[in-house]
Amino acid sequence: MKRVNWGSSEIQVPAVAMGCMRMADLSAGMAAQMIDTAMEEGADFFDHADIYGGGACEERFCEALKETKIRREDIWIQSKCGIVPGVMYDFSREHIIASVEGSLKRLGTDYLDSLLLHRPDALMEPEEVAGAFDELHASGKVRYFGVSNQNPMQMELLKRYVNQPLMANQLQFGAAHSSMIQSGLEVNMMTQGSIDHDGSVLDYCRLHDITIQAWSPFQYGMFQGVFLGNEEFPELNQKIQEIAEKYSVSDAAIAMAWILRHPARIQVLSGTMNPSRFRQNCQAADISLTKEEWYGIYMAAGNILP
Repeated sequence: MKRVNWGSSEIQVPAVAMGCMRMADLSAGMAAQMIDTAMEEGADFFDHADIYGGGACEERFCEALKETKIRREDIWIQSKCGIVPGVMYDFSREHIIASVEGSLKRLGTDYLDSLLLHRPDALMEPEEVAGAFDELHASGKVRYFGVSNQNPMQMELLKRYVNQPLMANQLQFGAAHSSMIQSGLEVNMMTQGSIDHDGSVLDYCRLHDITIQAWSPFQYGMFQGVFLGNEEFPELNQKIQEIAEKYSVSDAAIAMAWILRHPARIQVLSGTMNPSRFRQNCQAADISLTKEEWYGIYMAAGNILP
């Protein structure tokens, strides 16, 4: 498995990580099989959030890990906090610390390798975030920190106060959700794609050595559905299938390889809880699309080259 640098550190993490949002749907035995599959593929990075399954996903992961022979120190466990479902976002010091304590208990571990702030909180007071990060880092409960779905100025505001570097930004990205690419290619034009929805976050993360973690790589819109095999995307699926046949891999592997081909050292989260599909997805890390193939997929998704 190809590995990429984690943020500004020299630590390397797998290019494909396992997203555990649906792990609560599995039995402990099946979840253990998923964890073992990930380790066999070199994908030793597991992404959680305190809200996934209302906490049940972290609990199931803990149960499953006990059924394996894997040592805690041989895996990377990441969780996220800040969302109070259906109510608000909360980046207060008390909420962050309480969320981490809850995740640690459910995961059965003394520390998180990384903690991300889960989406922006409009009422965030960065001094409180800094206090929480300092306490969690000093106690050894969290090693590294990052954010999700935040733009450059939101990260700059945080960086003014927090003492730890922001190592990652988890963002939705894929062939059918590529505004980060469109706005760069269609700059200085009056086209729909030229609208910068993200504040040049892709370039910002590259400039500041922040790892982009691509979530929902097969989705289009905001949870509108999966584009693979979707009749609404005939040209895109035809192009991906054509390239998949060339490399003798699945369509999903090519869709993920498209993301990994970008030089931003992106890490892709695979959310499938099917061992066979996960293995297929991991093949993406071994494929380096040509520029022509990459742009071919980009245009087949309905984008333009000015």
